[in-house]
Amino acid sequence: MQLFTGATQVATLVTAGEAEQLPVLPHWGELIFGVIAFAILYWIVREKVVPRLEKMYADRTAAIEGGMRQAEEAQQEAQAALEQYKAQLAEARVEAARIRAEAQEQGAAIIAELRAQAQAEANRIAEASHKQIEAERAQAIVSLRSEVGRLSTELASRIVGESLQDEVRQSGIVDRFLAELEQGGARPETVGQDA
Repeated sequence: MQLFTGATQVATLVTAGEAEQLPVLPHWGELIFGVIAFAILYWIVREKVVPRLEKMYADRTAAIEGGMRQAEEAQQEAQAALEQYKAQLAEARVEAARIRAEAQEQGAAIIAELRAQAQAEANRIAEASHKQIEAERAQAIVSLRSEVGRLSTELASRIVGESLQDEVRQSGIVDRFLAELEQGGARPETVGQDA
């Protein structure tokens, strides 16, 4: 504000026509030279410096906006990649759960199959054991019949006093005796004692 009032005072003094020179006012030659120099300087700044500054400002603004655009694009790409990763992770979890369920089902099926095989094998072994026991029992019965027949024949030979070594006769006597024993009709009798 003081500058403006000072300039108005100078203009007033110059226009009033005071003859005496003020020490603050320059000579007319210096004033004209200063105005021309200022105009040239103003023109250089306006034509050369300001366009360069504006170009630098525009380039800088474009670079910043481009960087912001790139940052936004990168952020969008990162968000898309994150969504894709989440989708793949969810898909992998579903796949893992499916595989785990299939493995459990297969494991249960294998266990059931092995149990069935083990049961079948146990039944086969038990049946084979029963057959073997029956075969051994039959063999033991045949062996015992043969032994009982031989002992009976020998005992009867001693009691009767005649030889019963004839195979057909011996077999008939033994079979008849064993049949009576099985039916419960044969009773042992004591020989040689008074009843």
